[in-house]
Amino acid sequence: MKIHLTSVFVDDQAKAEHFYTEILGFVKKYDVPVGEKDRWLTVVSPDEPEGTELLLEPAGHPAVKPYRDALVEDGIPLAQFAVDDVRAEYERMRGLGVRFTQEPLEMGPVTTAVFDDTCGNLIQIATKPQ
Repeated sequence: MKIHLTSVFVDDQAKAEHFYTEILGFVKKYDVPVGEKDRWLTVVSPDEPEGTELLLEPAGHPAVKPYRDALVEDGIPLAQFAVDDVRAEYERMRGLGVRFTQEPLEMGPVTTAVFDDTCGNLIQIATKPQ
């Protein structure tokens, strides 16, 4: 068994597509219309085009807003992405205007940082433990 797909709820799929591809550097894999306004919109790592897909899922369900609001209020990231160098990625993303809620922080064998994805979520980046 392996993880094939996971998702983040987003307020606006077009805005999310821009942020996740142009800012974070993911690559769009699928973009299929679903209903009148929503899309089955997934992105993948350019390093693993056949790897785990991230669904940029519309946040229309009534349970999503209170769930995400509570996570953001408590500073809890919804997801974590692995990077080779958190400090370098932090500087690159800050240069593109990304707002961080946690600057790089060393925690034992990993370094983490947390940013606002502009679509209603906090996302953590972390180095893989050596």
